[in-house]
Amino acid sequence: MPIFAYRVRLPSGEETKGTIEAPDQTSASNKLRQQKAIVQEINMVHINQFDAIIEQLKQFNPLKPTVRSKDLVLFSRQLSTLVSAGVPIVQGLTILMDQIENPAFKKVVTGISDDIKAGISIADAMRKQKEAFSDLYVAMIKAGEVGGILDVILERLSTYLESSEALKGKVKGALMYPAIVAIIAIGVTVFLLVVVIPTFQEIFTSFGADLPLPTKVLIGISNFLRHYIIFLLIGIAGVVVAFLQYYKTEKGKLKMDGIFLKLPLFGLLLKKVAVAKFTRTLGTLVKSGVPILQALDTVAQTAGNKIIERAILQAKESIREGEKIADPLKRSGVFPPMVIQMISVGEETGNLDTMLNKIADFYDQEVDVAVKGLTSMIEPIVICVMGIVIGAIVIAMFMPMFSLGGLAGSAG
Repeated sequence: MPIFAYRVRLPSGEETKGTIEAPDQTSASNKLRQQKAIVQEINMVHINQFDAIIEQLKQFNPLKPTVRSKDLVLFSRQLSTLVSAGVPIVQGLTILMDQIENPAFKKVVTGISDDIKAGISIADAMRKQKEAFSDLYVAMIKAGEVGGILDVILERLSTYLESSEALKGKVKGALMYPAIVAIIAIGVTVFLLVVVIPTFQEIFTSFGADLPLPTKVLIGISNFLRHYIIFLLIGIAGVVVAFLQYYKTEKGKLKMDGIFLKLPLFGLLLKKVAVAKFTRTLGTLVKSGVPILQALDTVAQTAGNKIIERAILQAKESIREGEKIADPLKRSGVFPPMVIQMISVGEETGNLDTMLNKIADFYDQEVDVAVKGLTSMIEPIVICVMGIVIGAIVIAMFMPMFSLGGLAGSAG
C-alpha cells in the first residue's frame, strides 16, 4: 500500500509532519481529517513494486474516464453563477456534484470540497487536483480569491477555455480529412502490394516471359513487404518511440519545436496558433489581476512550444530588471512585429489586457484563414499522390499483359 508524507495543522494550532499509509491520496487526507487535523500538504513518497505496476496500468487504461475541457467550462460557468448569487462555495460545490455525470470530475470536485472544508483555500485545493486544473486556472482562481471577484474570474476562465478549445478544434478539423484520406491511401496501397500483386506474380511466372522493369520493382517491393512487414512495423514503432523519448528531453523538445516552427506550410500556422494562445492567456491573466511576472511564468508553462516558452521566460527576466514587455519580446525574434507594436501601445496607454485580447482575436481569425488555406492545399496534394501511387501500381501490373498481348498478335 502507498505511503504518503503529510504536513498538517493540529487543532492546537501546531504544525506537524509525518507519514501515513493509505490506498490513495484522498483516503490518506480523510484519515488525517478524522483526527481533526487541517491538511496543508500531502504527497506520495513510497509505493511497493506491485502497486506501482497497478498504478502504471491505470494510467494507460484507455477506458479510464478523464476530465474534459467541456467539463471545466460548464463547471466554471455554473460555479460563477452560484457564487455571484451569494451561495457559499462549499454549498455551491455540493450542488454541482449532484449534477456532474463524469465520475472522474465528480471525484475531483469532491476532493476540492473536502479540502475547503478542512480549511484550505480554493486555489490550493484545486492545485492538488493537477489532472483537472492547470497552473493558469489555479493562478486565476487565486487572484479571484484575493481580489474578491471569484465569480468574475470563473466567468473569464470559462470564456478563455471556450476560445482555446475553438482554436484547437479549427486545427484538428483542418487536418482530419487529409489524415483520413492518407490513411485510406496507405491501406489500399499495402493491400494491393501484399494481397493482389502475389496473385499476378504467379500468373506472370507461368508465362515464362521477361517482365518489364517497373513490374520487377513492384514485385520486389511486394515480396519484401510480405516477408518483412512485421520487422518493418517493429522498426517504425521503434523510431516513433525513440522520437517520443527524445522529444521528452529538454534538448530534444527545444530542437524539434524549432524545426516545427520552420516547417513549410505548417510552421506559419503553428506560430500563429502559439501567438494567439500566448496573447489570449496573458491578456486573461493580466485582466484578472495576476502580477505580470507570475502571469508570464504561467503563460510560459502553458505555451506548448519550447522556443516560445524560452522567449517568454527571457522576457520575464528582462522585465524583472526594469525593461518593458515589448522590448525583450522583440529581441527574441519569435513574435511578429505587429504583435510587438500592439503590446508596446498597450503598455503606453495602460490597456495591455485589452490590447492583448485584440491581438488574440486577430490571430484567431488569421488561424481560421490559414487553416482553410492549408486544407484546400493539402486535399488535392494527398489525392494526387494517392492517384499517382495507385495508378503506378496498376500500370506496372498490366504492362506484362500488354507485352504478352503484343507477342500473341505477332505470333498470329
